[in-house]
Amino acid sequence: MEQATFAAGCFWGVELAFQRVPGVKRTRVGYTGGHVDGPTYEMVCTGSTGHAEAVRVEYDPEQVSYEQLLEVFWNKHDPTQLNRQGPDIGTQYRSAIFYHNAAQKEAAEKSRDALQNSARYNRPVVTEIVPAGPFYEAEEYHQRYLEKRGLTHCS
Repeated sequence: MEQATFAAGCFWGVELAFQRVPGVKRTRVGYTGGHVDGPTYEMVCTGSTGHAEAVRVEYDPEQVSYEQLLEVFWNKHDPTQLNRQGPDIGTQYRSAIFYHNAAQKEAAEKSRDALQNSARYNRPVVTEIVPAGPFYEAEEYHQRYLEKRGLTHCS
């Protein structure tokens, strides 16, 4: 098993998108990329912790490649919106890829550059590509939030 970590706005819809990928064995939502140890949802919502709402994906690389996970990531959000996704505004909703090794960093940069050079967006891709650091799992009620409620997407 390998791990990948992505931030693309509110973590509920992002988690659901990754849950549906064959080869993804487990997802957990949480907080990463900030400067506060053990943040809570309420703390992260203030925007003062520096953390992003993120999804940690455990996957079998023999069934799904990291590049395929990157495609899910790019297709799930608008990577040209700085510190927001739709109505959610703040650094906690930023677009970021937290790489776990040099191969992930290289793949993420190559993927971002290809997207930027495509005609898909009129604005620059602002997605951060940074080393993975501590990942703090969100409170249990956030885990598999949409699935538990029988929802297929965020409203």
